[in-house]
Amino acid sequence: MEEENAKVVAIIPARGGSKGILRKNVRLLLNKPLVVYSIEAALSAKAIDAVYVSTDDIEIATCAAAAGANVIERPSILASDTAQNHEVVIHALRTLDSQGVHPETVVLLQPTSPLRTAENIDECISAYENANGASAMSICEVAVHPGKTVLIENSEIRPFTTDRDMEARRQNMTDVYQQNGAIYVVNADIFRAEQRFYCKPSVPYLMSRIDSVDIDDEFDFQLAELILKARKEAYFE
Repeated sequence: MEEENAKVVAIIPARGGSKGILRKNVRLLLNKPLVVYSIEAALSAKAIDAVYVSTDDIEIATCAAAAGANVIERPSILASDTAQNHEVVIHALRTLDSQGVHPETVVLLQPTSPLRTAENIDECISAYENANGASAMSICEVAVHPGKTVLIENSEIRPFTTDRDMEARRQNMTDVYQQNGAIYVVNADIFRAEQRFYCKPSVPYLMSRIDSVDIDDEFDFQLAELILKARKEAYFE
């Protein structure tokens, strides 16, 4: 489909700077730049009409174009450590508007989720469309239940939730989930108005904790590499 007629667009925010891992978005993960995993997943997703990478970085832009994505040049003011993804996507949508591209649905795919697949993307978009909601997001089970987390006040431990939760069996506690950061789907017009990805009603799309690995530091990077190696070896067995 030509970009001008794209109803569902994927936007991948990939700035040049990063705190936890130097040049994270172009660092090789099993001989492939990290950002390429998200580009390839988006290009393979049947529900995505066009894929855009928003970046301030020449190397990332070159890498993204070579992988088949369209590139949106991001101003440096939106590439700082404090810049928010909603600001980046607002800029991307304004750029697309100027190019005659007016999507109905925006899919945010952060490059730090390399284990997210095209199938995950299609299923999340399908959940959003079938529920006729304003947005959808991928989630996973929490590693630690909030009832087992604590605060320190006046040098003493205090429960984050309740005293009862501190002693409760995990099996008897309410199931709790977290955003995994892999997929956000939102109605473009509602997003423009509210300038956020969580727009009510929001539909959940559950992913496994393994597929939900979010690369923030060196440990996450090594974990993702181990999982990808294991999958590759299983595929060729």
